[in-house]
Amino acid sequence: MATRLKKKYEETIVPALMKEFGFTNKMQVPHLEKIVLNMGMGAAVQNVKLIDSAVSELTAITGQKPMVTHAKKAIATFKLRKGMPIGVMVTLRKDKMYEFLDRLINVALPRVRDFKGISPKGFDGRGNYTFGLKEQIIFPEINYDKVDQVKGMNISIVTSAEKDEHGRSLLKQFGMPFRQPEVK
Repeated sequence: MATRLKKKYEETIVPALMKEFGFTNKMQVPHLEKIVLNMGMGAAVQNVKLIDSAVSELTAITGQKPMVTHAKKAIATFKLRKGMPIGVMVTLRKDKMYEFLDRLINVALPRVRDFKGISPKGFDGRGNYTFGLKEQIIFPEINYDKVDQVKGMNISIVTSAEKDEHGRSLLKQFGMPFRQPEVK
């Protein structure tokens, strides 16, 4: 079963990008490769139960069990020892990736308080886009009453685009609400 966003990509976005950038072959058109969600939990050094709540919340948001990340080296000033759990991450591909992006664009981002769009400056030079969310409660899957602590997350959208303008255009076609640059 193809998701709604995947159908939109195949039927409307591919022809639009071919026309916009003058691609001669469908395989030249940039596509989504994966979406990576990461919750860094520095406070988990004092309270290990935060990792368990982050795992359950990320599982609810993505529909996929996240991986717990561990510290690579000890940092005495942060009371951090090598191997301690300090975050959770999950990588989405194929249909789950399209389904998550659809929910992010159409449901979660409009629920952000005073939302003016996301910054267009999060591109890395190769067409990949990364941005952060301050709170996980914008997702409807999270029950606000059961949240013990508001946690932020980073979302990285990895594309096959070779240039930022191709990646930006691809995400714009999907409906990503980029903030308009301020006129001086």
